[in-house]
Amino acid sequence: MMNRTCFLIVSIVTCSAVALLLSCTNPETTGTDEVTTDVNTPLHLLKPDYPVRYGETTPEEVKEVIDRVHAYLDGATPAALADKNNQQPVDDLSAIDTNTIFKQGDFRLISYEWGVTYGAMLLATDATGDNRYAQYTKDRLDFIAQVVSAYQASPEAAGRRRSPVHSVTDPGALDDAGAMCAAMIKASQTGVLSQDVRPIIDNYIDYILNDEFRLADGTLARNRPLPNTLWLDDLYMSLPALAQMGKLTGEDRYFGEAIRQIWLFADRMFVPEKGLYMHGWVQDMEPHPHFHWARANGWALLTKLELLAALPDAHSAREKLLAQFRAHVQGLVRLQDGTGFWHQLLDHNDTYLETSATAIYAYCIAHGINNGWLDAQAYGPVALLAWNAVATKVNETGQVEGTCVGTGMGFDPAFYYHRPVNKFAAHGYGPVMLAGAEMYRLLQQTEYEINDSAVMFLD
Repeated sequence: MMNRTCFLIVSIVTCSAVALLLSCTNPETTGTDEVTTDVNTPLHLLKPDYPVRYGETTPEEVKEVIDRVHAYLDGATPAALADKNNQQPVDDLSAIDTNTIFKQGDFRLISYEWGVTYGAMLLATDATGDNRYAQYTKDRLDFIAQVVSAYQASPEAAGRRRSPVHSVTDPGALDDAGAMCAAMIKASQTGVLSQDVRPIIDNYIDYILNDEFRLADGTLARNRPLPNTLWLDDLYMSLPALAQMGKLTGEDRYFGEAIRQIWLFADRMFVPEKGLYMHGWVQDMEPHPHFHWARANGWALLTKLELLAALPDAHSAREKLLAQFRAHVQGLVRLQDGTGFWHQLLDHNDTYLETSATAIYAYCIAHGINNGWLDAQAYGPVALLAWNAVATKVNETGQVEGTCVGTGMGFDPAFYYHRPVNKFAAHGYGPVMLAGAEMYRLLQQTEYEINDSAVMFLD
């Protein structure tokens, strides 16, 4: 935990300095017009007018923020079915038919964004010991598994193209499969689930390995917006699931394919001199669109973290991957804004400050410190500043503001500059929970202090 004695002493000195400054500049206090100078006031101790909180954060304050997010999501994502015509509840799973849908909330229960959120809730319980977070994931993943079983057993609903669980039973894109699969494997390994989700996991993995479109060399790809296109986002929509499958089964082939994909993407899309990835790459296009979109870089960094966390310690791919993780972190840290956020286009400071990417970076950097991959003194202040920025975007009801909506790849800056932000953009919630959980852990196990007015972590 933070060195409270050091912080208290410095706070007292700082407050004294502010009081001295006020007494020197306020004629009602001093009766003079004395000018504040370096001689009569310790100016270096004055606290600047920071746009977000600077340091001063405790684990309890971090938890209060993620508690708000959890409370909102618990009410905004009901695990229930309804009739699409009259919105009446469908409580009996044997009564489902072609009119049955998920009861409407603010977000979908099955999406890659919610795969991130389910995994984040598990991490929050692991970090804080509060079982409410994991219960959120248990309730919904168990419910999804029950609904899948009901549709598979229903003669009337069998083969229905747009059942509420169609993306589970018949995934059609990496967005359908990867993040949800990774979350299900994590949940099953914790023992929190009551339902058997292994058949769903196997179906997702089969899609990733055998059905997703690929380039001739095997690189996972899309045929939109142009043929033979790579989206950086797809690293996260596929590889963490493969890494978790390797961890679950002990089979190195899953790790091997995940590592192969990392380098197939990096060789085309990582820009070493910047330490950043391009958002998209199109076969036979030259030059490729060099737009460093923040959230896509977040998905790439998060993917490397997921692989490092799952790989056996002695795995031959580990050191090269860790070096790539560190190089990416270094490229990102150079571009952090003074507010603690990162910009929508990372190297365009006139683009807006974006919440979801900032939360992903805060999580990844804090996780890197907590696991000994990154130096606490170098990166602890970065992570804390980023978290303090993110916390300002969680409103009183627990909604996450300032998140860019879903975004394909673009070929001109205006596309990225003017993407809308919305508190119902699902992409912000899992990253905020991840960042909060990891920052909670970081602040509990690593001391920091305000030393000569600057945040400094103690190694």
